[in-house]
Amino acid sequence: MVQRLIKNSTVKVTEALQAALMEYANQRKSVVGPEGILVALVDQKDSIVIKVLNELDKDPGDVRAKIVDIAISSINSLPQFHPGQVSQIRMTKEVENLFEAADRERRRMGDTYISTGALFLACFDGSVPANANILSEVGLDYQACSKALEDIRGNQKISDREEESRQSVLEEYTTDLTLMARREQLDPVIGRDFEIDRVIQILSRRKKNNPLLLGEPGVGKTVIAEGLANRIISADVPDYLRNKRILSLEISNILAGAKMQGEFEERLKAITDEIVAAAGQIILFIDEIHTVVGAGRSSGGLDASNMLKPALARGDLQCIGATTNKEYKQYIESDKALERRFQVVRVEEPSVATTIEILKGLKARYEAHHGIQYTDDALVAAAELSDRYLQERSLPDKAIDLIDEAGSERRLKVIYVPPELRKLEKERQDLIDEKSKAFNEQDFEQMSMFQMKLAQLEDELAEKRKAVDSAREGLDTFVDHETIANLISKNTGIPAQKMVSDESEKLMQLESHLQKRVIGQEHAVGSVANAIRRNRSGLKKKNTPIASFLFLGPTGVGKTELAKAIAAEVMDDESRIIRIDMSEYMERHDVSKLIGSPPGYVGYGEGGQLTEKVRRQPYSVVLFDEFEKAHPDVFNLLLQILDEGWLTDSEGQRVSFANTVVIGTSNLGSEVMGEKKTPIGIGSRVTEWSKDDESKEVFKVVKRHLRPEFINRLDEIIIFNRLNDDEFRAIFDIVLEDLRDRVVGLGMKLEVDEEVKQLVLGSIDTNQYGARPLKRKVQDLLENEIANHLIVKSSDSINLIKIGLVDGDIAVSSES
Repeated sequence: MVQRLIKNSTVKVTEALQAALMEYANQRKSVVGPEGILVALVDQKDSIVIKVLNELDKDPGDVRAKIVDIAISSINSLPQFHPGQVSQIRMTKEVENLFEAADRERRRMGDTYISTGALFLACFDGSVPANANILSEVGLDYQACSKALEDIRGNQKISDREEESRQSVLEEYTTDLTLMARREQLDPVIGRDFEIDRVIQILSRRKKNNPLLLGEPGVGKTVIAEGLANRIISADVPDYLRNKRILSLEISNILAGAKMQGEFEERLKAITDEIVAAAGQIILFIDEIHTVVGAGRSSGGLDASNMLKPALARGDLQCIGATTNKEYKQYIESDKALERRFQVVRVEEPSVATTIEILKGLKARYEAHHGIQYTDDALVAAAELSDRYLQERSLPDKAIDLIDEAGSERRLKVIYVPPELRKLEKERQDLIDEKSKAFNEQDFEQMSMFQMKLAQLEDELAEKRKAVDSAREGLDTFVDHETIANLISKNTGIPAQKMVSDESEKLMQLESHLQKRVIGQEHAVGSVANAIRRNRSGLKKKNTPIASFLFLGPTGVGKTELAKAIAAEVMDDESRIIRIDMSEYMERHDVSKLIGSPPGYVGYGEGGQLTEKVRRQPYSVVLFDEFEKAHPDVFNLLLQILDEGWLTDSEGQRVSFANTVVIGTSNLGSEVMGEKKTPIGIGSRVTEWSKDDESKEVFKVVKRHLRPEFINRLDEIIIFNRLNDDEFRAIFDIVLEDLRDRVVGLGMKLEVDEEVKQLVLGSIDTNQYGARPLKRKVQDLLENEIANHLIVKSSDSINLIKIGLVDGDIAVSSES
């Protein structure tokens, strides 16, 4: 009876029985019990028992050790044979019962041959008490193991003795998403019900039932396949999808190690054959599906896409693909035969509100991984701040990365081990090694000395560990919105204060801060402040620049200085200015310098002078100097920046200008400013050219040079006034104060007589050059004299430097 059942078993069952017989023979036992067969099943390569334990979330190593310990003690009680009695080894009645129970399991599962799975389940049978007791002691029961085995096998039937021995190519090259979902190893999927329903709808079609998930990187295409796997496990799908498996395939896995020609094709064909043999119970998911185009192609050979097309066309193979818009256009659209076998499902970037819900769903997973906690405002900040400041990437990926890295950063601070503690632990280990060496050499005097040193070091270590533990208790294990803001600040250079503090007070005082640096242009400062406040209040169109201005006026009136002041006040750093001299872009072909050379031209791949700078420094003032000198085609690029808030460079990468202030400066119309004067004298008729009239004349000049669509996209066109004498004096005081601060830095004070100020101001042609020569004049007339004086005199003994006039010339004196 037993022999017949053994013959009706798979090769793997026979191998397990042979391994058990060998073990009994090695231990000189005269009978074979079922315990040895159970141990052989557990120890077998690619063991079904281990797979069941993994499915049940049991520790295979721990369970195996317990089974072996109990089984060995039972085996040891069996009678032994003498060397000449090997042929008399027999099987116990329980072994016969085991195979009879396994045959019943075979029939229940619809198999042709007894499999190792059926043999394992038979170990729970009451007619095999030895194995049933062992499995009960290690915490396993029949129902749970039977369900786990059913989930592992799916609809597989054992109809061949070799079937279990063949290694499944699907197991080798694919990842079972439904198995991961059953083990709760997949993250929850939130906010993608529409896309998952659309995928289910396409899968139910008779033809072209292959969905293709199309979207930008990071929007969550892969997670839709995982969401479908979760639904299949929870039975929240139509009947025809229940019990189906979703297997994820990476083409790179098949290519890896395929050295010989034809090896890749063999692997891919074996995969498709196994899927076809599963009779529609497997759905293949290929992430980055564009990689199938050209994969494995050799001279005269087929690539992966051409090998998959026949099975896709017949409907033998159902496939869910995922790729980006760029790769779809480049690889899939160009292959019309492949394109028509898929139905596109657009995956759009989720909203900030949806991203917050996604983060809340993932919160527990990341808290468990990092051993820290996230506050609700941290999740909100991750979604909102990443949406605002990390324009180059997509939600929810960039927000998830933020909370992950923030958790990692906080955890590292908590588990940080100071260098001095690590040094003490190393010294301790060295002493232990020296002590062991002395013991081996029987040098007990040295061993005693090392023991004393070790005892002292242990006390020191205990105190240090106590201090470290005490310091850790005071550490914050929470990730809050400030942690997220600081992380974004590290990545982008944007001051964290801008993201977490209430800027309302600072914004309301923006005019006063700007006017401290920009003199005599109150209307310009007011217009700039109003435009920036509109952006900060949220009234401005999303993703467009913070503000855009065209500064007009003669040279030296404060146009560039106001741009620097905006960088200092709005960006918190005056150096955050990207300056583009538009006189360098006077020819049509110069336009490519801004966004990069096109393919095939010198400089391709180096990036554009504008786009690369903004990509590296996204939070900045972009200053286009001498605006009117650029070629008209340059303004086509600027139109897109002002209207959409982004540019696409020569390599197809989108660069966001949403966190920039765009400023153009120009002298257009400055020649008409101040042409007419107001007559002065008794009886003279006042013919003053009002500010409104002057502005109208300037705008006429601007309209002749710039197109209406460009002018209408600017937030403000600001005309700067010419400076009067009082304003020049105020600017001179600012320049002089800067010099005074530098002198104070040397440990001295500076006094400048009024006559000196008049002399310096009188030496400047303010009508022609404005305030621009002021710094140079201060340098030539004052700084040089101070430097010469300090070289002659010992600066160590000087406390006060005085600058006055002697016989009409500037003279420097000092006091100790």
